[in-house]
Amino acid sequence: MSTVTDPAPDAVVERFAPTSGRISGVVGLITAGVVLILAVLGWDVGTPLGVAIVALLGALLVWAAMLRPALWTTSSELVMRGMFGSHWIPLAAIDTVIVTQVLAVKVGDQRFVSPVIGYTVRQTMKSKARDAHSPTSSAPAPTQEHQAFVEARIAYVAQDARDRLGIRKGSPEQQALAADVRHTWAWPELVAAAVLVLAFVVWVIL
Repeated sequence: MSTVTDPAPDAVVERFAPTSGRISGVVGLITAGVVLILAVLGWDVGTPLGVAIVALLGALLVWAAMLRPALWTTSSELVMRGMFGSHWIPLAAIDTVIVTQVLAVKVGDQRFVSPVIGYTVRQTMKSKARDAHSPTSSAPAPTQEHQAFVEARIAYVAQDARDRLGIRKGSPEQQALAADVRHTWAWPELVAAAVLVLAFVVWVIL
């Protein structure tokens, strides 16, 4: 007889595909890689060494800013992974979710944002133009369906989490959950950035 076990608390339940940044991030990494290779080919402790350090630092920053950010849910939390850290937000604590150029989540008096999901300036302008011509229409444009889905999906799972816990939105119990927001640091990226910055400073001095 098989038994069904609950997923691990931190296991990914649903991951949301990013709306931008990935292509630019890959191009940035390739560019940094080419610069690094050229610096290595002309290797000495002069300019090529400095260029190599800057290329590595640039690659790290491109990774942290454009490729590392991610957004997913676990069985009880919304995880917003950013450049150098992640926020773990109890789903039941979420008050509102809105997507503009970034995704913003309000939890009590705190506001958390993620660049993973967002509308481009062009999409925003098209939406305003569409609303001006059809003010009674609330349906998202085809290019905006993913952003609208993510916004609605997070709101849904937040309400579902409150229902499972028997917590009413706006209640003191929900407000108390805001204190359970966790933050974790991306130590590998932070240490690597500190080492590269220090190496560049030493190179400039020497």
